[in-house]
Amino acid sequence: MNMKFLLSTLILTSSVITANAQWQQSLGSENLDVQSLLTTSEYDFFGGATGAYRSSDESGTYTFSNSGNDSMGPTRSLTEDGTFIYTCTSQGVFRSSDNGDNWNNYSSGISQGLSHGIISSEENLFLSTLSGVFHSNDHGENWTSAGMSGIDCRSICMVQDSILFVGTQGSGVYKSTDEGQNWTAVNNGLTSENFRAIQAQGSTVFAGGQNGTGVYRSTDYGDNWTLLTNGIASSSYRGFASNSSIVLAGSTSQGVFYSLDNGENWTQINEGLLDLNVFDLELNNNYIVAATHTKGVFRFPLSDIFTNDILEADIHLNRTLIKVVDVLGRETNVQRNIPQLYLYDDGSVEKKVIVQHR
Repeated sequence: MNMKFLLSTLILTSSVITANAQWQQSLGSENLDVQSLLTTSEYDFFGGATGAYRSSDESGTYTFSNSGNDSMGPTRSLTEDGTFIYTCTSQGVFRSSDNGDNWNNYSSGISQGLSHGIISSEENLFLSTLSGVFHSNDHGENWTSAGMSGIDCRSICMVQDSILFVGTQGSGVYKSTDEGQNWTAVNNGLTSENFRAIQAQGSTVFAGGQNGTGVYRSTDYGDNWTLLTNGIASSSYRGFASNSSIVLAGSTSQGVFYSLDNGENWTQINEGLLDLNVFDLELNNNYIVAATHTKGVFRFPLSDIFTNDILEADIHLNRTLIKVVDVLGRETNVQRNIPQLYLYDDGSVEKKVIVQHR
């Protein structure tokens, strides 16, 4: 390839990922207490002190979508199973079959209506409440106890569709490998007793501890935990979100942190975030979404965070990255703050600078 021609072409195709990216407040959510988020293939949802809301533009704007849902207390958690959407509230579980237009209560068998977390895995739903865990295998039509009776269960997740983890208020973290028939305390390495958020990504589990601690990670299914400190603040954590490329943690006082290496290193992103008390986080196709305690919902462009999402966007344009080279034409890995040339299979070339957030 003629390098002179390549460099002259790049003048027209260069791009820079700047450090000026910031959070944007979602219209319709201003000054609301938002406690939970959900992204589906069609909509984004949030739940909070005033009920459930829905967005059709990737959390750009929200409208009230609470007909039939709990109107007495907050909507604390949301999930979906491909057929229905579910809310977890102070009055039990509500279900919608029409993307949140209407909700109906489905709490038969739940002895404690005040619930904090709901998750879906294959044909199963699991609910964490102030007095234990409940299980449904019929889309919430009926619920049965899944153990932890009498224990205040504040958060719940599942690893690889087979291992349940529950974060409690006062009793640490518990694990079940048989859908809640038996539970074992797994607290080795934990210095927090309270866990309001817990998240599984692949075989890794992240748990958000109380004030004075932070985010813990286990890579051996809960047998051992490590407090993460490289770039992430000591605080209480209420929300996580993740996919195969990024892990996000929301603090109750320090805002949002992200990691691109499964929690080894973290970067704080708070520019434009009007409330650093973050209750939940979510990912849609193009944005990180944050739920805050007093200022509603915010979104942050994924394209301004890390290269992997840029590469995914390139794939959506029907092209694939072949390699990255430096300005002298030498193949290299993606680096930050350095001009690099991206060569694609359709013959196009772009010059990009990935700028590290400070």
